[in-house]
Amino acid sequence: MENNDFLNNGETQQTLNNAEPNNSQNLYENKIQQLRDTVSRVIIGQEKSVDLLLTAILANGHVLLEGVPGVAKTLTARLVAKLIEADFSRIQFTSDIMPSDILGTSIFNMGNHQFEFHPGPVFGDIILVDEINRAPAKTQSALFEVMEERQATIDGKKYPMGDTYTIIATQNPIEQEGTYRLPEAQMDRFMFKITVGYPDQESEVAVLRSHNGNQNFTRLENINPILTKQEISDIRKAASNIFVDDKILNYIVQIVQQSRQHQSIYVGASPRASIALLNASKAYAMINGRNYVVPSDVKELSVPVLQHRISLTAEAEMDGVTVQQVIEEMFSKTVVPN
Repeated sequence: MENNDFLNNGETQQTLNNAEPNNSQNLYENKIQQLRDTVSRVIIGQEKSVDLLLTAILANGHVLLEGVPGVAKTLTARLVAKLIEADFSRIQFTSDIMPSDILGTSIFNMGNHQFEFHPGPVFGDIILVDEINRAPAKTQSALFEVMEERQATIDGKKYPMGDTYTIIATQNPIEQEGTYRLPEAQMDRFMFKITVGYPDQESEVAVLRSHNGNQNFTRLENINPILTKQEISDIRKAASNIFVDDKILNYIVQIVQQSRQHQSIYVGASPRASIALLNASKAYAMINGRNYVVPSDVKELSVPVLQHRISLTAEAEMDGVTVQQVIEEMFSKTVVPN
């Protein structure tokens, strides 16, 4: 179905006509396009992954980037953080890292005879957690509260995070020695799991050309921020006001509920997945210059929202069925709103 076909309903069309974009919305569109253009000059051949990452940030969600080494996962996260005038922090997870290493610790001050809290690297605005699956369960649990509630409780005291607080984590899907599987409860706290693949031949040639003699190569230190923290907050508020028809809401719920009933799925998606798909669809519509959500937005975002929240049955895994195939089958059985 074409996007315009969704606008045939008279009441919906009238609502959209009354929701004309204002000057601030146009400014947001220009800023977002600047972000995309700048990223595309540095990260070549990963346009879809970058759009998904920007969508998650504008939808106030955390992101898990999964891909083999060398496909610019860490570089992408660092670049996006650089383009936002926000406090950036990086944590390298290892098998011996402890919760206090990331949350911080209280140290006794001999001068005033009091304990003083020294915050760890988890405090900031955009946090890059590199190789998140290399930390044991005890350390993984330290991220539960900050990811869901945007606060950390240490020694009985609560420390709130900023409005733009976002965790971008990376993991390698093939090197499993010395790694720990992320708990399902933590996986569910990521809005997206983005699979970063290899670039195509043309894009990889462009990568080599940009590195050859450093010609036209854009370095991170030469990049200036495009958005401030306040602008990110304003854009998030604007994205939350994107129009969503009730038919789209029913469409989202039907997809998520199918994940709980499909014969190949052992554990389906929770209502948190429905909320994530709704909020992500609104942000995705905004970065594509629309002030309303269409069914194609929901379908485009279904895999990154659902793939890490669904567990297949043992029989399906033995038959070689993938989560992506199951999600596509769910959409084929769901009537598209018109």
